[in-house]
Amino acid sequence: MSGVSTRSIAVATVAAAAAAALPFAPVAAQAAAPAASPKPAKAEKPALKVSTAYVLPGEHVYPEGIAVDPRNGDLYAASYTEGTVFKMTRGHRVAKVFKRAGADGRTTANGLKIDRAGRLWVTDSTHGVAVYNTRTRRLFARFEVPGTAARFVNDLSIARDGSVYLTDSVREVVYRVTPTQLAGAHKSGKATKLQARFNLTKVIKPHPAGAFTLNGIVTDPSGRYALTVDSTAGELFRLDLASGKVRKVALRGGGLVNADGLELKNGRLWAAHNKDYAISRWRVGAAGASARREAMVTSKALELPTTLVRSNGVLYVVRSQFDKGGPMGPGTPRIPFSIAAVKGF
Repeated sequence: MSGVSTRSIAVATVAAAAAAALPFAPVAAQAAAPAASPKPAKAEKPALKVSTAYVLPGEHVYPEGIAVDPRNGDLYAASYTEGTVFKMTRGHRVAKVFKRAGADGRTTANGLKIDRAGRLWVTDSTHGVAVYNTRTRRLFARFEVPGTAARFVNDLSIARDGSVYLTDSVREVVYRVTPTQLAGAHKSGKATKLQARFNLTKVIKPHPAGAFTLNGIVTDPSGRYALTVDSTAGELFRLDLASGKVRKVALRGGGLVNADGLELKNGRLWAAHNKDYAISRWRVGAAGASARREAMVTSKALELPTTLVRSNGVLYVVRSQFDKGGPMGPGTPRIPFSIAAVKGF
């Protein structure tokens, strides 16, 4: 996911002037957002077939994350700027509020995922991740980033064994929450510290100060590995879930610069390229060691896509409009904010 809280959250000493100048930056040591691309990259395929699937009520939503409930196909999306979580069901064009802004002290939301037990995981870039029971809407558990250094908990993915992996775009680590840790956090009723499973600081390329690195993450169905993207360098990394080893994926036919959220289904990987107003599709090689780009398409109708999820052959894409008065630029957004349906890609 792309984005950082615009609210001041004192977890480390940061100059007030710098904070004001860097509205799209991580908590505690706010980092400047990448400058908007002058023009989207040229499309390699005809224009996408894009339509509006759902609309999100509110004038300052600026959505970022999306998730599908594997049990019934319901969709959830969340507001980066306010923290509101929305629920979308078939046959109802207007989303309903699932959790209001400020619920449980959370005023922002980034990545979303729903596990097999129907629990909704909502990352909060400023603190960690909150877990909700989708039936009761009550908070089930909460995990927080340790220490006071800068952080930006971004995206997450749920592995076959139920473990959840979360990227930190500033610390360049991937946290892990095991089912045992989740059960313990629920039983204690207290916030539990996140623990880093993978540290990618030695393999990520040098980058400008404040640039975001680790972003979207997916896990393969077999439970062997995860793939996570460095959106600044455009590189993809394979994380061996058993051994803890990290290696760079060989990309053919292009790169993943500005790649945000990822989706992996049946050996194909989709990526939302936020500032490029684009989505790309890749064929992942055996064991996740390589990936070949099959197509990349741009469309203004994507309205700066931050992530996407595939359900019943349709890609549901978050139209963030971050560059229209949001955390990535001035302007006026098109109201209402919405989730796009993309078919044939």
